[in-house]
Amino acid sequence: MPRNDRRGRSRAKPPSRPPGRRLSVKVKSAKGRKASSTRWLRRQLNDPYVPTRGDKRYRSRAAWKLIQLDDKFKFLGRGRCVVDLGAAPGGWTQVAVERVGCVLPARVIALDTSEMEPVNGAEHLCLDFLDANERSRLTDSLARRVEVVLSDMAAPATGHRVTDQLRAMTLSEAAYRFAQQVLVAGGSLVLKEFHSGGEAELMAALKRDFALVRTSKPPASRPESSETYIVAIGFRGEELA
Repeated sequence: MPRNDRRGRSRAKPPSRPPGRRLSVKVKSAKGRKASSTRWLRRQLNDPYVPTRGDKRYRSRAAWKLIQLDDKFKFLGRGRCVVDLGAAPGGWTQVAVERVGCVLPARVIALDTSEMEPVNGAEHLCLDFLDANERSRLTDSLARRVEVVLSDMAAPATGHRVTDQLRAMTLSEAAYRFAQQVLVAGGSLVLKEFHSGGEAELMAALKRDFALVRTSKPPASRPESSETYIVAIGFRGEELA
């Protein structure tokens, strides 16, 4: 049922998947094109979450993952302060701005090692989150405590399984430690995790620090991908001191 905004107007809930996308597009083999390239092209054309030409609402298919996670767990409330780690190209930042609103005290800070086109309503920092000196630029810029930390960070793949797993765990643990420093009591952390064999220790720490911890694989996450998301809600804050 549509909800009413403060002016009494009907405000329909945004869809959790792109409307109107045609599926089952056939791709013919072409001279000079590898079979793997044909399979990739077929997957892209038949993926309802991949932005199409003229579709300017979201910059990346990952935006739909955050939409589906928030629809399920509702951590992006109006007026909240959000830090988006690994923000480029900006899909998650766009969703965060939409859902928390641009009216103060809402604030969205987008962080990445790469430059990205600014998102209206968000602040942008280009720095290496794993560098302690550069990370202090972020913590120093926070005029108030944070309600939500988002992390869709992913390290470049090397092709070496153990190395890639260690890099993924390093990013997850860094996001968790940062959340410990900046979250208000009751705050939330959402981070991407890959099945690397080291999740048990991280999950135990999260369950100690948060009232609710769940893993979730949103429909927009490709079935063949090993990625999943950890949603931790209700940071205990002062209770841990």
